Amino acid sequence: MCCQTNADFLRSSLRALIVCAVAALSLAIPSPLAAQSTESERPVPLLTGSLGFFTNGWSGQKQLEPVATPVLLVPLGERWLIESRGEFEGDFQRPPGGPFGGTVTKEVDYAQVDFIANANVTVTAGRFLTPFGMYNERMYPIWIRDLQPTPLIFPIATGSSDGVMLRGGIPARNKVNVNYAVYFSTLSTINKLDSDRSTGARVGFFLPGPRVEIGASFQQHLQEERARSAGVHFAWQPNRVSLNLRSEYAWSGSQGSGYWIEAAYRLSQAQRWQRVLRHTEVVGRGQQYLAGELTASDAAGYGLPTVNTRQADLGFNYYFSDGLKAIGSYGRRFSASGDFNLWTVGIAYRFALPLGRAQ
Repeated sequence: MCCQTNADFLRSSLRALIVCAVAALSLAIPSPLAAQSTESERPVPLLTGSLGFFTNGWSGQKQLEPVATPVLLVPLGERWLIESRGEFEGDFQRPPGGPFGGTVTKEVDYAQVDFIANANVTVTAGRFLTPFGMYNERMYPIWIRDLQPTPLIFPIATGSSDGVMLRGGIPARNKVNVNYAVYFSTLSTINKLDSDRSTGARVGFFLPGPRVEIGASFQQHLQEERARSAGVHFAWQPNRVSLNLRSEYAWSGSQGSGYWIEAAYRLSQAQRWQRVLRHTEVVGRGQQYLAGELTASDAAGYGLPTVNTRQADLGFNYYFSDGLKAIGSYGRRFSASGDFNLWTVGIAYRFALPLGRAQ
């Protein structure tokens, strides 16, 4: 019965991909008016990304963590875009009586080709960020994160996939916009380009009036134990308050389940010390993880806790400019393996360098 259900789901997912691809290609034919339009400017390649340096501490240990995430964007005409992001992250710790030492991990987060069929459909092929939840695609870069430590459930059903993806947005009504992503990933064991064979989808409903988004994600592995994962996410930005409220819940048959709730408040409305406080943001996060069926070594390999865990974090961000911010956070983790404090201080810089001149 389980195998039949998985097979039915796979056939349904493939049918959806084929139907969406045909629709995208049929809508991609430019209209005569579009063909007659002239180009006043042509986009140029862009090198952007983030640089950061952080000091992390927990259970009497200290870690130095330099991070570089360069992003390359190469537009080809009006409909094609090549984009790629690499990640270089250091892990330097000091043993008793010795100097700091460690390793630098190098990853290819994505390297993809996008075809913008129309305003509602983009076809992507290559290596892309797995569209599950919202943290992986929208909040992971160090410049965007409100708290530098990632949520406990972040490794569940996220990462990168190698294959094809359809994504876009549809204005369903005047008060609701729908965004979606459907993908198929193949098995790859190539170093730095590894991925699992899986398929999945994500859909979100955005209400422009109250500025609220509610969404859901689903993933089906097509190898080994054929595990399933599901999740929901929520985001709200009130119109009258400088507040970002976000939350995610994720469940996996093998990796466990959990949630996180995060609120970030910009002190721009403070009545006193505005010169300082208007650049300051206060962040709080509460989260919980319930361990799944993985062994302790497998859970550690995924970057998941090995036992049921709860954690609370409080942090701040100070924005010196649009491209430079200082961060600091303190957290307390509670689990059967022991309670301990976590802290992080550091700085993050965002850069953007055009690789040419617009024509």
